[in-house]
Amino acid sequence: MPVSDVARRDVVTAHRDHSARELASLMREKNVGSVVVVNGDEPVGVVTDRDLALAVIDGGANPDTVTAVDVMSASPATVRASDGLFDAMETLRDHEVRRLPVVDEDGTLAGIVTLDDLVVLLAAELDDLADVIEAEFPT
Repeated sequence: MPVSDVARRDVVTAHRDHSARELASLMREKNVGSVVVVNGDEPVGVVTDRDLALAVIDGGANPDTVTAVDVMSASPATVRASDGLFDAMETLRDHEVRRLPVVDEDGTLAGIVTLDDLVVLLAAELDDLADVIEAEFPT
């Protein structure tokens, strides 16, 4: 199954100059835990709620002057929309991240896939498999 079948297309994005306060407000408004930082249509970073907590709250920084570029994970690991789900899982594991921007063949942001998305899908697949196994048991 290609990543495009699972990826969320409604990616919350921001620009490098967005302040930490703006990023936090955006995350709250959209009910997400991360924002993909873009340059044009290309992902150049990811900011998570944890990044903001560590930089601003624990780091004592001013949320109005700290920007996305200050706290983002630059050059984020990505996965192509046409890649398989196992490729996405391998990339998540290899880069030790929970979120992957999904890009088209030209590097344009096409969506996002998260570890949580893949776990939910896997749980549903295992449930379906359990149904098949149960159906084969004699009654």
